[in-house]
Amino acid sequence: MFLFSKAPASAARAQTELRVELGLIDKLRAGDREAFNELYKRFAPMVHAVVLVRVPYEDVPDIVQEVFLTAYQKIDTLRDPGAFGGWLAKIARNRSAEFHRSKRCSEEISDDVPSGPNASAEAIEILDALRSLPETYRETLALRLVEGMTGAEIAERTGHTPDSVRVNLHRGMTMLRQKLGVGGRRK
Repeated sequence: MFLFSKAPASAARAQTELRVELGLIDKLRAGDREAFNELYKRFAPMVHAVVLVRVPYEDVPDIVQEVFLTAYQKIDTLRDPGAFGGWLAKIARNRSAEFHRSKRCSEEISDDVPSGPNASAEAIEILDALRSLPETYRETLALRLVEGMTGAEIAERTGHTPDSVRVNLHRGMTMLRQKLGVGGRRK
């Protein structure tokens, strides 16, 4: 007798989500603005985290909007709709790099995070430490710590494998703890 096991619920949910997203991309290509709004809702946290670790805090919302505007205008250039999250992350990284190139010519860039009414000294310290990590880790950690995504969600949205996300989260947290001078290993 053969035993057949059902796919884990998370894998089934990921497949369902992918089908929904592929449908939304098809609708967007056909000019459906509501499909774009839904894709924005699904991917804005990921784009926000990608941009947050690269540009000054006050410029993040504008760049996030630029990323989605670019995606909207260039959706027909997306070859593999299943890679939408990775494609969008790449646009976010490129827009962030363009931000720095354009600012370099006209003004000095400050990496200081403004201490507004919602920012605490601890949050500023953590964001600065996060920004000092290698790119691979800071993006994954921002998605986890700032946007609250699970490892599976990060993998889904960015196109990375779950294993690489898990490794990046582990190594990144270790490096972040060292930079912040926070605790050793838990027993």
